[in-house]
Amino acid sequence: MKKLLFSLLAALLLVSCSNQSSGELVGVEGEAWKEPNPYGMVYIKPGSFTMGANDQDANWAASTQAKVVSIDAFWMDETEITNREYKQFVFWVRDSIALEKLVNIDGEDSEFAVHDRKTGEVRYKQGGRPNDADRDDIEKKIKLNWDKPIPWTKQETEEQAKVIDSMFYTDDEALSYSRELNGQLLNYQYRWIDYNQAALKRNKFNHNKAGYNKPDLSKLGNGKDSADLFVQKDTAWINEEGEIVNKTKFVELRTRRDFISSRIINVYPDTLCWVRDFTYAYNEPYMRMYFAHDGYGDYPVVGVSWEQASAFCYWRTSFYNGAQIKAGRRIVQDYRLPTESEWEYAARSGRSLSMYPWGGTYIRTARGCFLANFKPMHGNYSVDGFMIAAKVGSFPPNDYGLYDMAGNVAEWTSSAFHESNYSFVNDLNPSYNYNAQAKDPQIMRRKVIRGGSWKDIGYYLQCATRTYEYQSETRCYIGFRCVRSVIGANYQ
Repeated sequence: MKKLLFSLLAALLLVSCSNQSSGELVGVEGEAWKEPNPYGMVYIKPGSFTMGANDQDANWAASTQAKVVSIDAFWMDETEITNREYKQFVFWVRDSIALEKLVNIDGEDSEFAVHDRKTGEVRYKQGGRPNDADRDDIEKKIKLNWDKPIPWTKQETEEQAKVIDSMFYTDDEALSYSRELNGQLLNYQYRWIDYNQAALKRNKFNHNKAGYNKPDLSKLGNGKDSADLFVQKDTAWINEEGEIVNKTKFVELRTRRDFISSRIINVYPDTLCWVRDFTYAYNEPYMRMYFAHDGYGDYPVVGVSWEQASAFCYWRTSFYNGAQIKAGRRIVQDYRLPTESEWEYAARSGRSLSMYPWGGTYIRTARGCFLANFKPMHGNYSVDGFMIAAKVGSFPPNDYGLYDMAGNVAEWTSSAFHESNYSFVNDLNPSYNYNAQAKDPQIMRRKVIRGGSWKDIGYYLQCATRTYEYQSETRCYIGFRCVRSVIGANYQ
């Protein structure tokens, strides 16, 4: 206690004396930190729980073992991501593409480019050095002026009109009464550091050599393959035919840049999944209106793959932290999909052995009202009040204040699916993550989904029930919600 008081006094003296050292160890100066309360998210306190089934598995499977695990604190969206919220991502991608097209008309003289206030010179985005071997490097691009309104309704020049028209389907392609946005153009590229690759012992930076160790090529083919000697990274580009190419390659580790992967994803939801998922059924009205019409704005977004949901998380992080930096505030942890263990922990809401998020062993209240949107009884979709997905928050939340942790739409998690996950994952923030290579079989692309949906029976509403879907698949009954880790969580 005396040491703490002395440190505080010494720190005050340092500030008052223009940072002149007193000779004592008082630490560097820092800013006070208070975790910002994110809009629409619920704080999930840290703790431990028994992860796994609390009832006999419907398939009598041997993979239903239980395991006590501990979970760190995190924020979680109180509802599933809605159509209205996902549209913000879609429209941002739309606007960024339109701005780039408008900038290309006049280049550095464009009014849609950012110019230095003092010199008037155009400003460029930060990017890597050109390298023919690394096709995922960001080229030198002009910084876009987001404060300049995009002329969607009234264009000043013929070139601007052509740019705006190119963002929509032509008259002979569109079938709606109004201009229809061409979702095929909405490609989003993002980059991330593969910390799992960076953490491998063989990839540790050698301070004695002031560089990374070179791979021993003599071991290649003698019980070792490329994955054992080189760095695996994802690269992405658009070829001359306009096709998205996402490729996994192995490179020799030379700089930190070799840990950076990139991916290009088309972000527009797959509206045809309403027809594809149900054969011999008339679901065309949902296909046409569910995502596009404001009447479904507060319904959970569906038709989004795991890859699209992951891209949304990267964009949400960049969007939020960019606003934080612009306002002179500190950045926060990344938004991401919840791990399988985080999702189950949040669903149980402190009831360590509860079968359902609301506790107890029944799906109805004492008055006979259903507690979630699912397919009850003998397939009567409407008896719970809804034919398909309902507006988010239509049913009571669990004790943590989270809505629809059972039913409505199933939810993507970040975890890869394996039948025996619980046997080998750690008991501290457990998660099995696997970044599938381009050559991997489909079985390696399975991702865990949780919670059950409006088309599922009651078994899938249980907190511990786990199933999977392939990461590139889109379904009309799978959505997602985001989480964000907490900086400096209070464990008391």
